[in-house]
Amino acid sequence: MIARLYNSRDLRQPIPVIRVTGSKSESNRLLILRALYPAISIENISNSDDTRILQKALSEDLEVVDIHHAGTAMRFLTAYFAGQPGRKVILTGSTRMKERPISILVDALRELGANITYHGSEGFPPLEIRGAELRSASLNIAAGTSSQYISALMLIGSSLLDGLEINLEGAVTSRPYIQMTANLVRESGCEVVFSENKVVIPPLRSVAPCTLTVESDWSSASYYYSLVALSEGLSVRLKSYRSNSLQGDSALVRIYESLGVSTSFDPSEGSIELSRSGIIPSEKIQLDLNKTPDIAQTIAVTCFGLGIECELSGLHTLKIKETDRLEALKKELEKLGATVDITEDTLHLYPSGKINSEVTIDTYHDHRMAMAFAPLALITNLNIADPMVVTKSYPDFWEDLARVGIRCEFQR
Repeated sequence: MIARLYNSRDLRQPIPVIRVTGSKSESNRLLILRALYPAISIENISNSDDTRILQKALSEDLEVVDIHHAGTAMRFLTAYFAGQPGRKVILTGSTRMKERPISILVDALRELGANITYHGSEGFPPLEIRGAELRSASLNIAAGTSSQYISALMLIGSSLLDGLEINLEGAVTSRPYIQMTANLVRESGCEVVFSENKVVIPPLRSVAPCTLTVESDWSSASYYYSLVALSEGLSVRLKSYRSNSLQGDSALVRIYESLGVSTSFDPSEGSIELSRSGIIPSEKIQLDLNKTPDIAQTIAVTCFGLGIECELSGLHTLKIKETDRLEALKKELEKLGATVDITEDTLHLYPSGKINSEVTIDTYHDHRMAMAFAPLALITNLNIADPMVVTKSYPDFWEDLARVGIRCEFQR
């Protein structure tokens, strides 16, 4: 399937109001906590494929759990199932998932007493997990690895008999995601000390009944920041967002100020309004996205559409996502007329005054590729291959995009 995108925006239309689905990152963390502590209730949970897959895996007693492309589910379920005595499960996924390393997490869980074996290539899924009573330990983990490994351990830490201590060695990657996990664990009633490069979680047998509300997803908000930056006079109101967000991708507020987008918070209704600020973007943007790698694709595409140069660093985790996102970005931007250099952890986009039309963007089974490139439809006719890949994180994306004036025609 291909989505053909056209700019059909009416400048006279009122400001569109869009409720973005709940954060996938928050939802998936809270689902693991609720599985451990059933007294927890969750509101505004994400309707993404990843979250639905995780919900199904936690609610059904299956011998084989296939999480498809859901990387978060793979990491979180590995830790969760490892600590469920008497449970035996084969945890598998898509072809790409079987290429994504998981040995750092498996090795850490084995130190805690987990019984996990590989059912294919050493260090990669599928995994055979035989649940056991995990013992407490002081673990040392490379801090530059995926934050999801660390979060997976943190989520089960309080269920261990004597809790868990994690020592992070080196510079921490994606610290906001680890901080998010710590905050959600605290909100559920558990204690967490996250200081410098150490995480300490004491044991907890049960929690008091509580209801936790998921904030809307800031990563998904990034596509509206891009739309406003690339538009002439477009404003958008998004619900439900907080100025004191737990999500690291709320850094969008600061980043897009330099790209000409202002953000106004309305705490009374829990919304933000995005509008053009009148600030002319500088000729070159330099950003270290070590803490927020998931918005790198959106920022690169925005800068290309604005014709400005950008240097993005701290992107080493993009190599092991749904696709190699650095290679995918380079290839698809070059189709549109860009000049791009990449290394193992950087992307350098050179300014371009030309944007090719009627280009088909390949998405590589990656939801963020589809959504990051879609805003370019404001300034050129564009095709998106495999457009329904967006259901991984934002099932309503194409419907919501139409509400801001981009017409989508789906063709087989």
